[in-house]
Amino acid sequence: MRDLLEKLARGEVSVAEAERLIRLTAIQEIEHLAKLDNGREFRKGIPEIILADGKSPEVTRDITLKALTHNERVIISRASASHITAIKKDLPPEIAIEGDAALRTMVLRKNGYRIKPTGGIVGILSAGTSDIPIAEEARIIAEEMGCKVVTAYDVGVAGIHRVFEPLRMMIEKQVAILVVVAGREGALVTVVAGLVDIPIIGVPTSFSWGLGEKGLSALISMLQACPLGITVVNIDSGVAAGAAAALTANRAAVSNKSAPAYP
Repeated sequence: MRDLLEKLARGEVSVAEAERLIRLTAIQEIEHLAKLDNGREFRKGIPEIILADGKSPEVTRDITLKALTHNERVIISRASASHITAIKKDLPPEIAIEGDAALRTMVLRKNGYRIKPTGGIVGILSAGTSDIPIAEEARIIAEEMGCKVVTAYDVGVAGIHRVFEPLRMMIEKQVAILVVVAGREGALVTVVAGLVDIPIIGVPTSFSWGLGEKGLSALISMLQACPLGITVVNIDSGVAAGAAAALTANRAAVSNKSAPAYP
């Protein structure tokens, strides 16, 4: 996009030709399997994210390699060990990879690519250790969108005293928004929302069983929470929470820079 705009500024292409090229590169079809939105990050500030779950390792590999021809960086979510093995097998040497099957999220970057810090600050809390993979999805997305991320994991309300120190840290770090990840009955979201004046994104996880299994209890609890200031995403939606939190924090950072200084 930058190269095209520079050519336009130098008069090397006409406005009509530039418009045609932008339209051609906006959506890329891969053998009738997928349509890549190559302009998403430029348009929305959210990187290209490929969902591996439901795709074969070979299809995921093909989509990833094609996406890297138009993007400096690609994120793969819900990746299994088989997906990671297939991608690594054919990965060009100029592409660096971060992540593993435990995290389920991988980031592939071209050598030399650097994330531009935005000044946005996001806080992430997880109730239990089982919730950490979902919390890590949110962390990776927020960091890839330029945010500084402050995390505190395994602070569930089974021992309410464990919540206070992490919250104090989040307040001191001046996080613009909190992502709170919890399974079972999802009580951590309600407790945190009643203690801080920070907007919260609640992420119910599927780590529950019996009545209200697979995250249903946590989802309903968060939706029914009494404290105000809570927004809830779908079950296990760490990626959605990370993207929304980063957009909010980045906008807050921009507003803080442009705000007038009050006495």
